[in-house]
Formats: sequence, C-alpha cells, structure tokens
Amino acid sequence: MKPLVLLTLFSHLLGAQDLAPILSLPEMPPPMLGPESMVKEGIPKGTVSEHVWKESKIFPGTIRSYSVYQPAQYDAKVPTAFIVFQDGHNYANPNGDFRVPVVLDNLIHAGELPPMIAIFINPGDMGTELPKQPWKSSNRSVEYDTLSDAYARFLLEEILPEVGKSLNLTTDPDQRAICGMSSGGICAWTVAWQRPDAFRKVISQIGSFTNIRGGDAYPGLIRKAPKKPIRAFFQDGIHDLDNEHGSWPLGSMQMQAALKFAGYDYRFVWGHGEHNGKQGGAIFPDTMRWIWRK
Repeated sequence: MKPLVLLTLFSHLLGAQDLAPILSLPEMPPPMLGPESMVKEGIPKGTVSEHVWKESKIFPGTIRSYSVYQPAQYDAKVPTAFIVFQDGHNYANPNGDFRVPVVLDNLIHAGELPPMIAIFINPGDMGTELPKQPWKSSNRSVEYDTLSDAYARFLLEEILPEVGKSLNLTTDPDQRAICGMSSGGICAWTVAWQRPDAFRKVISQIGSFTNIRGGDAYPGLIRKAPKKPIRAFFQDGIHDLDNEHGSWPLGSMQMQAALKFAGYDYRFVWGHGEHNGKQGGAIFPDTMRWIWRK
C-alpha cells in the first residue's frame, strides 16, 4: 500500500485538521539549504576537534570516532548548553545536508541560540580499526534501535564525562539536546524517554519508529505513561521507507497522534521526501530555533 493511502486511512485517527496540511502538500523541487547553512565572512568560527573512543564498558569491544564543536563564544567559566548527534559524521560534514558547525556559527552569532557545544558521535564498530563507512558500523542498530537505557548510559557515563574533562558542559537537562536521523532519530527519542532528567530536547529526522527492534511500541507507551518533560521536533516525508520493518510515514503519524493525545510539546514537519537528510537539513536552522525557543 502506498504511503499516501496509508496517511489517508490514518486521517480518521488524527483528525482532518491535523492531517490536511500533509495530504495537501504540493509537489515541490528538492529542499535547498538556506543562508544560515552557508559560511559567512566576518562571522566568528567555532573549532572542531577529532577523537576516538575505544574504552566502552557499555558497548564492550567497540571502537568509534567522534568530534566536538566548540563555539567561538565559549566561556570556560559558564556551564554551556550542548547537543549530541548520532551518526555524527553526517551532521558535521561541511559539505553535507546539515553542516551543523556552520549553522551554529551563524545562529549563535545572530543571538538566536546560546553559545552551544555540539558532540558528533559515530556508532560503534566491533573490532580494532575504525570502519571506512560509519553508516555500516556493525553495532549501529544495537545501539540505536534498542529500546533500553544502554545508549543513554553510554552518553552519561562515558562520552559526556570524557568531553567534560576539557569543556564545561551544563547539567541543566533543559539545555541539553539530542538529535539523529533514521535509527539515530529513534535513538534520540529513546535517550530522552529513558533519561528526561538528563535530556529534554529531541530532534528526530525520518525516525525509525518501526519494528526493527520494537520501536513501533512507542506510540502505545507514550499514550499510557505519565507525560515526561520532553520537547520534541520531528521531520518525515510521505515517501519515506516502507519495508519488512514497517512504514516509516505511518510510524511517524502514530507518534504524532500519540504525542498529541498525551499533551507533549512537539512539532511535526512533513514533506514529500524519501529516506534522506535533504528536508531535515534544509529546515535545520528553523528546527534549532524552535527547539531552543523560550
């Protein structure tokens, strides 16, 4: 069944008012990056340092690379807001869909975001050498798609203490965000769901709320559990994946309905896109403005 048909059938659950903007989306050219995603002359530039982590006790036997963005406005005396990215290589790429360091340079300079550290973490790979393609790291699905607190503990007990040796990271959960796409997107939600005392801002792009490792259970869990203090931004396209694990658009629609029912502070942005970062990257500056709004 085609995604648009699934969304039409699902309209009875969400209501016509919620679904009308999705079903009436006009066909448009591929999303394009805006000026906030481009390097600007005269703007203070942050720095990005590269690291390797192979001492994990949460995911033993893995090796991974990660990088850390430090804004030009960083003050070591001030606990600093930060955001964590799964599949960090994709978000840190200066020529990619997101170009996060460039966006942060521009928005921080404009006063639209506080000075902010970004931690770009790649999934772990079983072995002693870094994989040539981080997307294909052997432990990626275990870390990202599993509905447990393991990845949250990995961040809180290993990566954040390591980064905190040289940078003053805030302990305020309202100033700590986590972001990812696809399996990294459901991982971002899982971290906040498991540890809202540590992370309360979530960005999930083309999130895999499907039955890869039980992620399709979230809508039911959200409906029945006490509301958690999480603010979340979601992006998906009506031509996203539909395979043996489930329908990505339908999974996102079920999440949207559950978050509405439970009264969460959330926003969904829909497009015609497939399973890629084009739309998520194009709207990333506005995503950050929304997630960090007062």
